[in-house]
Amino acid sequence: MGQPQKNIAAEQQILSLGRVLQSLREEDDVDVLIQIIISYLQEQFDYKLVWIALYDRLNHILFGKGGIIPHKDTSFLHQKFVISPGDLLEQIVIEQHPLGVADLRAETRAAEWRKIAEKFQIQGTIIIPIRYKDRCLGLLLLGSERWGYLLTGEAKARLMMVLGELGAVLYQHEVQLQQKQAKRTDEPLLELLENLRNLSKLNQKLEAAVQATHKFVSPNRTNIYWFEREGRYFWCRMSNQLVKIDPNSSTQPAAGMTVQELSDFYYALSVNQIVAIGDARSSLKSHFTAKLLQRLKVRSLLAAPIIWQKNLLGFLAVESNEPRIWTETDKNFVQGAAGLISLIAPHENSENTIQKIQEDAQLNSQIVQCIYSEYELQDTLQNCAKKVLTRFAATRFLLLQYDSEQNNYQFIYQSQPHNRRPLKFALDSLKELDEKLLQNSNEAIEIENLDEDLRFFNWRALLLENGMRSLLICKCLQGQIPPAILIIAHENHRCWTTQEKELFWAISQQIGVIIRQWQLHNRNQHQQKISQAFERTLQTLTKSYNSKIDPQKKDLECTALEQIATILGCPLAVLFSWSSGEHWAEIIPGVTANSQFGIFAGASISTGNEALIQWALETESYLTLKVEDLPPETRKWLNTPDKGQIFIMALRTNTEHETTGVVLLADTQERRWSEPSLNTIANLITQLGWWRRQKQINQLLESTTEELRQLNWYKHRRLEEIQRITALSLSQIRDLGIPANELAQMRYQLLLRQLDHTATSMSGLLKLEQWQLHKSWETMPIASLLKRSLERIDNLLKQQKLWIGVHGLGQPIEDGESPKSCLLPRGVPNSNTQSAMAIAGDIMKIELVIHELLVNACNRSLIGGRIDIWCRRLTDHQPTQTKKNPSQLGLDSAVKVGANNVTSLELSITHNGVIEAELLTDLHENPLKDVLASSNLKQPPGLHLIICQNLMQELGGELNFYQLPDNRVVSRLLLPLAGNDS
Repeated sequence: MGQPQKNIAAEQQILSLGRVLQSLREEDDVDVLIQIIISYLQEQFDYKLVWIALYDRLNHILFGKGGIIPHKDTSFLHQKFVISPGDLLEQIVIEQHPLGVADLRAETRAAEWRKIAEKFQIQGTIIIPIRYKDRCLGLLLLGSERWGYLLTGEAKARLMMVLGELGAVLYQHEVQLQQKQAKRTDEPLLELLENLRNLSKLNQKLEAAVQATHKFVSPNRTNIYWFEREGRYFWCRMSNQLVKIDPNSSTQPAAGMTVQELSDFYYALSVNQIVAIGDARSSLKSHFTAKLLQRLKVRSLLAAPIIWQKNLLGFLAVESNEPRIWTETDKNFVQGAAGLISLIAPHENSENTIQKIQEDAQLNSQIVQCIYSEYELQDTLQNCAKKVLTRFAATRFLLLQYDSEQNNYQFIYQSQPHNRRPLKFALDSLKELDEKLLQNSNEAIEIENLDEDLRFFNWRALLLENGMRSLLICKCLQGQIPPAILIIAHENHRCWTTQEKELFWAISQQIGVIIRQWQLHNRNQHQQKISQAFERTLQTLTKSYNSKIDPQKKDLECTALEQIATILGCPLAVLFSWSSGEHWAEIIPGVTANSQFGIFAGASISTGNEALIQWALETESYLTLKVEDLPPETRKWLNTPDKGQIFIMALRTNTEHETTGVVLLADTQERRWSEPSLNTIANLITQLGWWRRQKQINQLLESTTEELRQLNWYKHRRLEEIQRITALSLSQIRDLGIPANELAQMRYQLLLRQLDHTATSMSGLLKLEQWQLHKSWETMPIASLLKRSLERIDNLLKQQKLWIGVHGLGQPIEDGESPKSCLLPRGVPNSNTQSAMAIAGDIMKIELVIHELLVNACNRSLIGGRIDIWCRRLTDHQPTQTKKNPSQLGLDSAVKVGANNVTSLELSITHNGVIEAELLTDLHENPLKDVLASSNLKQPPGLHLIICQNLMQELGGELNFYQLPDNRVVSRLLLPLAGNDS
């Protein structure tokens, strides 16, 4: 029977809850709604203390609306409670969460409610906010005589439903009330606009704006602060309190405030941002908000900027001595009033503005005239600087240009007052962020306070040290690194208007045109300087070819080094020179213009061990490096400062030519060598290398030619004398008569014919080949030629105990017959087929070549060794083992090797002797790659062999040298065979 009673009680609670919710939805009167809630709480909940209050967010106040108290006097429940910071009730309205107190009598943050709890013995208390959409509309306080603050889940759910419905109803009532009581900004602003139109003076208009704003917002004070750019401070130009107030009064507006004091506030106004500081809310950072309120001596502030053409003229401020939450209506009206002020403010100085515009246009025109005038650069910049400093009221005019060699900015022009010294330093290159800032900017960069601004940080210390506090900076030319920068500076903190910044930008671009013209002029002069250096160097080199100069003197190298050093302005230029095969370099000094740079006396520089020389030889072009990177061995003989730089380049002419010199230039590290200058230096050094090579070749050829002329003259005169004596001897022999003995007579006749033939051949040699070779055309059987050649080396064969064999002389005319071999240690036997093996050409010279080859084979053979001579007929369809370019053969028109219907004789001389591999390589790669390099072909036997090789090419034959796999050395001679009609 107990269970049905419990169900009946639950149903009654639900029905009671439904009736209350229905009443809350249908009732419009707030007081009646609250009484319904109180009755419901009294009926359903056992609490001795019930209090309902509504929350005023604007004034941060709770208004009591009644409740239940263990006393007949309920006036306490209808009182107004001002919420104090740290109060228990403040925690509820801010956090908007229910809060339980176990014993209200012991709660120190309850204030008045603690006294009530002690009086009526209230312990356990629950405080629940009445909220809707995150907005606190009031609160409910429930107190019990029991200790603790527990509330059952079912009761808590019913209570939250009732309070939620009450919050929704109260929110609707608040919205409707706000709509009824909302201030309309359009009518007051239109009225203010009409008043401003009827007033003439600016101060009257400002006064009207202040009065209208003060009337609409109702703060404690309404002020207009004006901004002075010269000193960067604000001063109170107009206030609603027109009477003078005691300076110590807290109600007096702030007189003068610097931007430094109001930094965050100032920058917010500069970007057209309204500043609102109210109860526990601020549009600025918290630490600066307290500082600003303390400076203005207020607790709430609403400020709107007065801006004209992006320039901050001042701000309109409404100030309150109490914490206040500014509504959107208040913000809109203050912002609108400030906008109206910004429209009327420029008209105060309209005449001055028009005059300034005219003066700016005139200034622009004058600067343009300066650009196209015939003044020098300094005179042009002086005229521009004077006008710019006057117009902008600045103290310094600085024009900087980037120096790529020094990697810094140099002052190319500066102007300052007479009592200020010009700047004597250079500014470091910009940091990456500052470079990008200048590259991307299309207007002047303004630095109002250099002490606080972090832009151009690496310049700041030097500029501040020289009394500069504010700057206007513009790039004059485009570039990855701004080539030119224009700066005007002031000794005080100040800012410039947008119009002034636009004018300064235009002026900087015009000055950029001046700098561009000046750069082109300097570049032209630099090119002329390079051209003159080229011309002087080439003239020097040309004179060296046309004049007899002692090769031991180094005047020409020194002159060339001076011209090279002139282009870079280097204080040290030297040449390390050596000849082929030498291991120590000669030091040729060119320029030693500074005592800090030079080569220590007695220095010995090894071409194979010195690092600088080896680095230069390994580099195709030039190489630049720092002195600090040099090894200690180099620093022992090279005298340069630690902060220096080195340029080295080898005198390289061709990859196949030997390098015989390295140029070294030295300078301070602060100077940066430009790429065009280095390329010019490289070209001049290359020209110097070619000149030195050609000079050495000429000297070598001249000395060789002189020696050959002397040798030829001497041998020719000796041959003339031998020929004369031989002819005289023959004449005397003939005068003596023929011997009577028949055998002696026969031998006498033979010797006489040989002497006569020798004298006749010598006469032809003296007549036809005095200063050049003469080619004759003869035929001779190869057997006879070999027999004569072997007879000439008979003594050498006997000395070396050599065995010689001749093979192939019995070869028939028709190809295909098996060749026969013939071994002739003493001579060559005759044969019927030998007459077919006849060669055609200059027999005497061919015989000398064969003789040279046989002598070379004998000298290289071991004692008791063997020499083989192989003869083989070749026709045009039999390819030779080694082919030459036909254009190199120099053949006569009658005989060409490899021509159609022409046969040749291959004569190969083989032996088991030793030959140098380098000599074979040089003979195969003839002609020489480098005439100045040491070679096996410059002295016998290589010299004799290369002469024979070249001679055979001229005679229509071919001579090659190679080594067989079995290590036999082969001298292969190709000779033209005589035809049937020869």
